Order: sequence, then structure tokens, then C-alpha cells
Amino acid sequence: MTPGETGYSVAIVGASSLLGRELRAVIRARRLPISRLIELESGGGADAEPELPVLDIEKDEAAEFLASQASVSGIDVAFLASATDPAQALLASGMPPLVIDLDGGLAEPEREPPQIAFLDTRAGSAPETHPSGTHVVAAAHPVTMIVSALLLRLSTRTEITSAVAQVMSPASHLGPRGIEELQKQTVNLLSFQKIPRAIFGSQLAFNLLPRLSGSGSDALSALEKRIRAELGSTLAGRAPLAAVKLLQSAVFYSMSVLLYVETAQPMAPAQAAHAISGEPIHMSRASDRPPSQVDATGTAEILVDSIVADTSRPNGLWIWAAADNLRLAADNAVRIAEKLLPSGPAANIVRERVH
Repeated sequence: MTPGETGYSVAIVGASSLLGRELRAVIRARRLPISRLIELESGGGADAEPELPVLDIEKDEAAEFLASQASVSGIDVAFLASATDPAQALLASGMPPLVIDLDGGLAEPEREPPQIAFLDTRAGSAPETHPSGTHVVAAAHPVTMIVSALLLRLSTRTEITSAVAQVMSPASHLGPRGIEELQKQTVNLLSFQKIPRAIFGSQLAFNLLPRLSGSGSDALSALEKRIRAELGSTLAGRAPLAAVKLLQSAVFYSMSVLLYVETAQPMAPAQAAHAISGEPIHMSRASDRPPSQVDATGTAEILVDSIVADTSRPNGLWIWAAADNLRLAADNAVRIAEKLLPSGPAANIVRERVH
């Protein structure tokens, strides 16, 4: 696979999803050298919006196109932002040579560790090869990225005996439907009207739920299962597998993780902070305002508050982290593409509209 004269041909499957839109923004911000961006959808799902198959990268406008020009032929890399039918069509055709799976529907974390661009999680293994000949690369979920980074970096300085992670999951995990229902619940509660409960099953606005009883229940359970599998593969004995529990928070975008860690020997919070600091983790001091989901929104940084020692357990440490789940996932996927796509003359292209 080599770049064309004007750059790579890129496809985003599930492009109108929240994660798909974030991918577009990151591709533009990081100036990934591409000549054609094709958006593929499942054809009218609840999260879908009007399809814009070919885009002008510079102006971010729909370009005029013929149906034949929106075909999947000649695609160099595809980003899978949602579990949609076109993903299977891409693989069935043997195209493209590289697929980066953000949704977790194709890659198998038990066989290959999901990739985290700023961490070594692959131990030199080659990307998994699909029977079609396509290389499928798993991109780690943001929760996996945060917990793995904290535990693996901390384990280089001390032995960790146990870890527990509580994740405050935002409504954006459930897509536009989750965002819409949380918004309607909030507005209706303030106006003393009946609230919708189809997605969450109960009142989430101004509340925190340990589980969902609506149609979003399966999605939250599936996410928890995916994160456990990814952590088992990513940590791979280098740090103990963290017990993970997802809670549904009344937050629209961005998530937070409260990680409790016990070490074999007492460790000062300052030492722990020094061990885990480094791109993209941004450490706060005790004198700073504590970081929140609001602070993390729109950035690919992992914001970590000053670490606190547990007063009743001398070997215990509490670590609070916040991150924009959509931006972190998209940034990681594009960075993976930058590492795996061969460099060449396309690195300095002037982007052109496809006609």
C-alpha cells in the first residue's frame, strides 16, 4: 500500500455517528494526507443523518459526485466508527488493505491486544489478518486507554496488587438517541412534564444509575464486557486486571474514571504522579482546580487530578481521570493510521476536491 499522487483514499464507516464526526475533525486537525474521504452508512439507522459520500477536505462541504465515484474501490484505509453493514461489504470485497476498528465489532482482543498509540501494547505482533486479506487493527476503547496507561506506567515503579475502576459513562456512548433523551428528561423535569424513559429505563437527569433498564441496557453491558476483554489483553500480566464497573452518569459528553490501586509497598502520591505523567496525561496539582468532564471536552488529553492516598489503607491510592471519550478515541485511531500507513510524497500534499 502506497499513497497516491495526492494522498490516501480514506473511508469512515458510520460517518454520521458522533464518533464518525469526531474522526472527521481529527483527520482535518492532524492533517492526515488524504485525497478522498468517503462516508459510508448503514442506510437509515436511528443514529444516521443524510449521507455525504465524498467531501471537500479543506472546506468540509459536500462535493458534487457521481454514484460510481463513491464506490469502495481504491480505499487505502477504513475507520469503523459503528457496527454497520458497509463494514462487512468492505471486507467481503477484500478492500481496503487496512481497517481500524473503533467499534470493537470485528477485532478480537483475545487474539490481539487493542492498539493505544502512545503505549506499547502489541509486543511486536503483526496486525490481525481477516480471511479477506484485510489487516484489521483494533483501536482500544477510551476506558481501556485510561486504565491501561495508569496501571502500566505505575507498574514500572512499583508492584500493584489490585485495582478497581469505576467509570462514569456519558450519554454520548449511546449516540444521538441517548443525548436526545437526556436533554428531554432535563427540560421536562424543569417544566414538570412527563419524562421519556425508552433508552435509560428511568430518570437519569440529575441522577446516577448503576445500570440501565431501557433499550440502552444491552449497549452498556456490551461495553463493560468489551472493556474487560481489552484490559485482559492489554495488561497481559504486566499489571493486575482491574475490576471494572460502568455507571451511567447524567453527563452528555466526556467521561471520568475513579481508579483505586493497592501497591505491595506504600507509595507516596507524588511518586505515583511522577510515574504516570507523560503525554497525553496531564497531571493537576493539589492547588489546582480539580479536572472535570467539562474541562476535558474537545481535547485528546487525559486529565488526572492530584493523587490521594487512602487514609485507612496505607498502600491504597485514589486516582481521578477525565477525558473526552469521542475525541480520545478518534485521536488514537488517526494516530494508529499515521503509524501504519507508509510515509511518502503525500505527506506534503495540497488537498483537492474529488470530482
